[in-house]
Amino acid sequence: MLRTRVIPVVLIDGYSVVKTIQFNERRNQGNPITVARIYNTRNVDELIVLDIDASVQDRSIDLFTIEEIASECFMPLTVGGGIRTLKDIRSVLDRGADKVAINSAAIKTPELIQEASSVFGSQCIVASIDVIKESGEYKVFSAGKALDMNPFEWAIRLESLGAGELFVNSVDLDGTMSHCDLELIDKIVKSVRIPVIYAGGVQSPEDFIEPIRMGCSAVAAASIFHFTRWTPDCVKRKMNEHGIPVRLLTTN
Repeated sequence: MLRTRVIPVVLIDGYSVVKTIQFNERRNQGNPITVARIYNTRNVDELIVLDIDASVQDRSIDLFTIEEIASECFMPLTVGGGIRTLKDIRSVLDRGADKVAINSAAIKTPELIQEASSVFGSQCIVASIDVIKESGEYKVFSAGKALDMNPFEWAIRLESLGAGELFVNSVDLDGTMSHCDLELIDKIVKSVRIPVIYAGGVQSPEDFIEPIRMGCSAVAAASIFHFTRWTPDCVKRKMNEHGIPVRLLTTN
């Protein structure tokens, strides 16, 4: 039976962990190596690490930091931020990542997704889409602004190019711990056949349940694990109560 994943997201600004609110306000959360070490003890299915400044600053993600994080991870690791070429992808995978998340570079050069999936396999390529709602319409968000791009059409194209998975972030709900955007989830999962990871607005363990019932393969979150008492294992026990298959810690 395929088990649903609960995935913490670790945002870094080069060398430090940060948590954003609607992609703007930032709170410093310390050392990424320490954070990875903590998650490694908490029954985490997968970890996503994103350097949120790499693309904006036109630089690559720090490979030493990724290597250090990977050395503390005994779960699958997805890495994103500043990944623009096949060489960048190979460097990150060589440092211990299992998958790469590509966002800005895919918008500028969609062929990168096709080339990367051909060279490394679609299972390694996660296409990331940041989505904002503006005047009642969903749009792709990149480099601090809404683009004239329909995220659902973009998701379909990314799938056709060979992306093995989608990572969809709600910009409006990022860091708010208010609720999930169920309309966004519904439209995304109905647009593609590849697995969808949703992130944005998760407030409590109950908020992980409906996205899965609607068709997401995983829910990713950061604030709930940084700022509340809830742990990934708490979340999975609640999901298990609702009949969602998850990997639970075993007790002797």
